[in-house]
Amino acid sequence: MKGVMLQGTASNVGKSVITTAICRMFTKQGLKISPFKAQNMSNHHVVLDTGELIAISQYEQAKAANREAETWMNPVLLKPLKNMETEVVFMGKSQGLIKGANFKDNYYSKALQKIKEGLLQAEINGDFIIIEGAGSPVEMNLKERDLSNMAIAELADVPVLLVADIERGGVFASVVGTLALLTEKERSRIKGVIINKFAGKPSLFTDGIDWLENYTKLPVLGVIPYIQHQLEEEDRLYGTEVSFQPKLIDKETDYDRLANDFAVNIDTKKLLEIMEGAI
Repeated sequence: MKGVMLQGTASNVGKSVITTAICRMFTKQGLKISPFKAQNMSNHHVVLDTGELIAISQYEQAKAANREAETWMNPVLLKPLKNMETEVVFMGKSQGLIKGANFKDNYYSKALQKIKEGLLQAEINGDFIIIEGAGSPVEMNLKERDLSNMAIAELADVPVLLVADIERGGVFASVVGTLALLTEKERSRIKGVIINKFAGKPSLFTDGIDWLENYTKLPVLGVIPYIQHQLEEEDRLYGTEVSFQPKLIDKETDYDRLANDFAVNIDTKKLLEIMEGAI
């Protein structure tokens, strides 16, 4: 497929916001973008007019791409509830509750099939697919049955950009450590690094860029300052059973500002070349 996947060195590094910004940035250039997240664990979801469910982040990414949200954009939604229970949702429809880690045993193969179906729809319905990963691609105890990161990049056959959060500290170790734990085949998919949530002028990080590029042999596509936004937090309702109707405030201005602020701090030309498979 033509497109790119955003994976993070950890959770909450800003993948959802950057994915949303990319969706709007290229939509403004006249491209039809398919946002996609194979498996999302979140209770912050939207009930579509059809009665089906989609995670809030993919709902907003669809809106940023000027298109109606569809369940194939988030084929697997896991809603963590109380008492170690999780509600499993495939293509917007509930499959019931499971306990503990039984998802791997009871639903893995079914989930994988739904993800494949979602990827096919993404390819059919867009010029480019922008995939958001989940957590880190090197959770070693979870890699065997990965439905969120490198396994999805391989299924879609897309390049990967690694997003690192400099605000929390340890950005060099998080980038280098993530790359070190990837297999050689997985590592070959990584085509660049994005440094996110930088405080101050990105130009102050020139030495950091030089070090990362020299050490990893990967380009740093951009240093993104912390961008104020009104996007919803997909993880803030962990352990609750609250659903949301899609009567959200008009965020068109917010999407445009996100895209503009992102565009001035990213190498857009190189990003598009990566998405087209030229790099």
